[in-house]
Amino acid sequence: MTKNNIHVLKDKSVEIISICSAIVLWQIIAVYVVGNKFYLPSFTDVIGALAEIMSRDSNLVIMGLNMQLPMLLVDFFYSMMHFSIGLIAALVIGIPIGMIMGWFRTIDRIVDPIVEMVRPIPPLAWIPFAIIWIGLNPFAAGFLIFIGAVFPIMINTFTGFKSVSRVYVEAAKVLGCNNNHELIRYVAFPSALPSIAAGIRIAMGVGWMCLVAAEMFGVSRNGLGYQMWHFYDLHRMEFVLLYMLILGFLGLFIDRLLRYYIDGKLLKWRKGVVI
Repeated sequence: MTKNNIHVLKDKSVEIISICSAIVLWQIIAVYVVGNKFYLPSFTDVIGALAEIMSRDSNLVIMGLNMQLPMLLVDFFYSMMHFSIGLIAALVIGIPIGMIMGWFRTIDRIVDPIVEMVRPIPPLAWIPFAIIWIGLNPFAAGFLIFIGAVFPIMINTFTGFKSVSRVYVEAAKVLGCNNNHELIRYVAFPSALPSIAAGIRIAMGVGWMCLVAAEMFGVSRNGLGYQMWHFYDLHRMEFVLLYMLILGFLGLFIDRLLRYYIDGKLLKWRKGVVI
């Protein structure tokens, strides 16, 4: 076993010990200090809720097909569908607008006041209009996630393009990039990519919070956030805490996956290529 492997193993063991200690402390406090699972369900209560929820089935209706699947899997599917709709829309709209604002000063002066006026409005304030305009369907939830995610992407893209060094631009012109399309493709976009990636990570965190709120407050009738509110109405707090933990783990997994792909693939040049 190499020194690097030993070091990684030690790091993982510390993380495992930390998590196990937190679970033990949680169990002790819930059972012996609080003593009421309505206020704080214990770890064993949550495990029991997980076993119960895995035994329940629910209907997944998609493209005219009605399938019976485990309830947790159905909720996961709907939440990821809502999240994907909003995030993809934010990427498709936020990145081009940020690029145009950062590259063309006149466009920036026209669009910036509108963006800065709409951006401070909390995404949840759009819930009434989401329901009126779109109705209770996945696109209404996706709309709220879009509102929360589009501005971090747009602003970070704008900042990245605004910060492109003039030296790079002039050097590219000398080497044959004679129009805006080529300058943006070969100079500005690669230079701004770290800033865009940071904006996407921020947007994913904001969008994930908007997803839970959208599902909890009635924009959707399915999903992990909706089930949290449903079980709260039933006073089954162990299920509420279970769905909270699932949302946390999913958010962590998505963030790690994005970081691995962007830092390990798209931004590998920042660390240098190891041969």
